[in-house]
Amino acid sequence: MKVWDIMTDSIVSIGQQEPVSAAARLMKRHNLGALPVCDDGGRLLGIVTDRDIVTRCVAVDLPAGSTQIREVMSRGVNTCAAGDDIDAAAQTMRQQQVRRLPVMDGGRLVGMVSLCDLARRDACSMEAAEALGDISANIRRW
Repeated sequence: MKVWDIMTDSIVSIGQQEPVSAAARLMKRHNLGALPVCDDGGRLLGIVTDRDIVTRCVAVDLPAGSTQIREVMSRGVNTCAAGDDIDAAAQTMRQQQVRRLPVMDGGRLVGMVSLCDLARRDACSMEAAEALGDISANIRRW
């Protein structure tokens, strides 16, 4: 099975010059934990997660209404190709300890694949379970 079989292809993205507050509103409206950051031509520049907003903006008292996405986004994003095998995508998630990967095709962002997509489609339940276990290994429960 390929990534294109399970990925989400309705992408909500944001520009790097938008305020952090706009990203937070989009995340709330669309129930997302991350937004790809793209330039005007649709080229992937990075990703901004709810964690980026909390740790790089809120926790250091930056004003969300005037702080630009470029100041808090993560760069050097791991990606996968739409035609990649889902086991390879899950392995990348596990190795890089990420819960979602932007999906690229011909240099364009065409979707997102998440651990949820892997588990929901029962595509590779063992690989997804191992990836989630590895990614969540550093979470402490009290």
